[in-house]
Amino acid sequence: MNRYVCVHGHFYQPPRENPWLEEIERQDSARPFHDWNERITAECYGPNGEARILDPRGRITGIVNNYADISFNFGPTLLKWLADHAPDTYGAILAADRLSIERFRGHGSAMAQSYGHMILPLANRADRRTQVHWGVRDFQHRFGRAPEGMWLAETAADTPSLEALAAEGIRFTVLAPNQAAAVRPLDRTGGGNGGKHGGGDWYDVSDGSVDPRMPYLVRLPSGREITVFFYDGPASRAVAFEGLLTDGARFAQRLTGLLQDRRDAPQLAHIATDGESYGHHHRHGEMALAFALQHIRDGGKAELINYASYLAKHPPTHEARIVEASSWSCAHGVERWRSDCGCHTGGQEGWHQRWRAPLREALDWLRDALAPAYEEAARPLLGDPWAARDDYVDVILDRSPANVSAFLERHAGRDLQGDDRVAALQLLELQRHAMLMYTSCGWFFNELSGIETVQVLHYAGRAVQLAELRLGLAVEDGFVERLATAESNLPQLENGARIWETMVRPARVDLPRVAAHYAVSSLFDPEGDHARVYCYDVDVEQADRRASGDAALFAGRVRITSSITGASAPVTFAVLHMGGPNVNGGTRASIDPGRFGQLREGLVQPFEDGDFAAVVQRLAHEFPDYTFSLRSLFADRQREILYRILRPAVQEAGDGLARIYGENANLMRFLAAHDQPLPGAFRLAAEYALNSQLRAALDAPRVDAERVRRLLAEADEAHVGLDTGALGWSLGRALRRQALRLREDPDDLGALEELAAATTLLEHPALTPDLGPAQNLTFSLLRDAWPAQAICAEEGDEMAARWVELFRVTGERLHIAVE
Repeated sequence: MNRYVCVHGHFYQPPRENPWLEEIERQDSARPFHDWNERITAECYGPNGEARILDPRGRITGIVNNYADISFNFGPTLLKWLADHAPDTYGAILAADRLSIERFRGHGSAMAQSYGHMILPLANRADRRTQVHWGVRDFQHRFGRAPEGMWLAETAADTPSLEALAAEGIRFTVLAPNQAAAVRPLDRTGGGNGGKHGGGDWYDVSDGSVDPRMPYLVRLPSGREITVFFYDGPASRAVAFEGLLTDGARFAQRLTGLLQDRRDAPQLAHIATDGESYGHHHRHGEMALAFALQHIRDGGKAELINYASYLAKHPPTHEARIVEASSWSCAHGVERWRSDCGCHTGGQEGWHQRWRAPLREALDWLRDALAPAYEEAARPLLGDPWAARDDYVDVILDRSPANVSAFLERHAGRDLQGDDRVAALQLLELQRHAMLMYTSCGWFFNELSGIETVQVLHYAGRAVQLAELRLGLAVEDGFVERLATAESNLPQLENGARIWETMVRPARVDLPRVAAHYAVSSLFDPEGDHARVYCYDVDVEQADRRASGDAALFAGRVRITSSITGASAPVTFAVLHMGGPNVNGGTRASIDPGRFGQLREGLVQPFEDGDFAAVVQRLAHEFPDYTFSLRSLFADRQREILYRILRPAVQEAGDGLARIYGENANLMRFLAAHDQPLPGAFRLAAEYALNSQLRAALDAPRVDAERVRRLLAEADEAHVGLDTGALGWSLGRALRRQALRLREDPDDLGALEELAAATTLLEHPALTPDLGPAQNLTFSLLRDAWPAQAICAEEGDEMAARWVELFRVTGERLHIAVE
């Protein structure tokens, strides 16, 4: 068969980690999830590894790994997050590549990606080389093989970018049809071969008319070559923007319909979209994809394939020239990432993107100011500073002390110790952040103060801090001066300089601030002699804790060490908690044990006398340079502790509302039955009491379904509004817990009875949980436990017959085709 279909998914999220903590802090806009990575994993990345195939009745007949049947790439920074926080999904992605190698004649479906989603045509030569090399090494580390293809951020390409790919051994990439400038039949001798476009003459396709059904060879000035697949634009847009994923069969027909019936030569119908289309942008899009892939596979009209396998079977017969400095998401080439070109994603009327140019100019100035200083400082330590930077990805992938030492010895030619070791790592981290600050998302959206652009500025802030710390290079004023010319659309934020002062500078973290966080956090949850605060280690040298009623005093000497750079410092601190949110403390450079004893005594005596004002005064005297409060906690821990402080008051208020409801429930039901409106206080009490009781019942280790039904009926009778989002979330987790208990012991009839009872709650319209985890577990039981139980039931085993009966109705409620 010479007819093939390939779907490519570009799976990517901008890095969201706090550059100083190396972790993502809570993002409230992603509720009920902790952050957007977690939410999109639940909606897209996870479901595509466990996509459902449905029968005409909407019941699950199969669960498949979509990644194994498509072409895909994942951003390296996203893969790192998945490996750390969603290992099951990460494992499904790696397993899919291994399976695709079996399916597609030894060629895996995973493609690499240039590392940091930098727009390579706008990068300098060194950054372009490093980004491609890091992308290759990250891929090799994760997938255990060399990549054949590489995805370019925003498909942004020019000849130097393709040269960088070819130099790293990349055989192909994927571009948009508008990025093809001209094509002609391939003649490797250069003399023309009498092809349909006129004996080797170039045929202009800059209007987007390139034939996407074949690959094209691009010859590069260096003498290297790379193949380009230009995807089908209209079909790709239909997936992303025109609702094609609402019908899997129609999706399949659209894909196979791209193939020409009368064409004998090999042809490839292929599309490329954001992978998030399949489940995040379009709910249940992963199911439409799974159905379409099966429909194509079973239909016999075309064969599924990936790019690498197709290229091995059918090398290019034509060559192409590309449109220089072009991309898939900007009609003006790559102007979206350096000018107010008119491309935008909405925003308020009258908004502009004039800030894009000065933002890039400021970052370019910073990069160019840092580069020579880095080179000069790094050469005595690392030999070739730029080769060391290229290889630094090996440290990013494995920060174990042994691997870091091996890396430094390889580049330094000796075992770096002490400050030399710290200096080398800080310089390399400076360069890492100087590249991360070019993440394309910083320019993509509408406003300078948007979270993506502020994230870019945070990376710049970390680079500035390291430049000052390690190089003694005062670049902040010059950088901020240039940011001041970037005008915000929000009058209160003025410009980039104002955003820097209000959103970036306050986020900066140093070792004393880590000590402050540790001190405040330890007031509420005492640690042992060692603690981990994100990417910092805290080792306690001396500590003294005192408590008096609701008040507490904690003083100590600790050593704070960065696990990223090895930078370390001793810090002395003392902190007083006077109950509630009232926290006062300070840090200073560490003092000797004798002096610390004097400091401690000067605080302990007034504390034990209950003279907290004197303690506060003493703290101000002992720590004049760095004082802190509850605000010094990092965001997630701050919220956790604030909620803990508020818990007694919240509990008291909740108990009061529950009491009001309990004492007046009959009257409320009477009013509701006679269509009389509830007074506001009664409505609030009823909503709080019933929603709280429902959540507690659903969050119990074992769900009492009958109690939940009674509470739901009570809420319906009183016309009480239910928190459907929270209750659905709780029910989804409850079903997973019950299904996991059964999965651990499939013969446990009691566990199956409880799961069956819990699934009856799905009949209530207010409870719409994510059934995915429970469905996955139950479907695995259908494969592993059902056959044996069914045989035993047929042989007259009453317990097995009961098991089969319950499993059948449970599967039906979970929309699983049991038979």
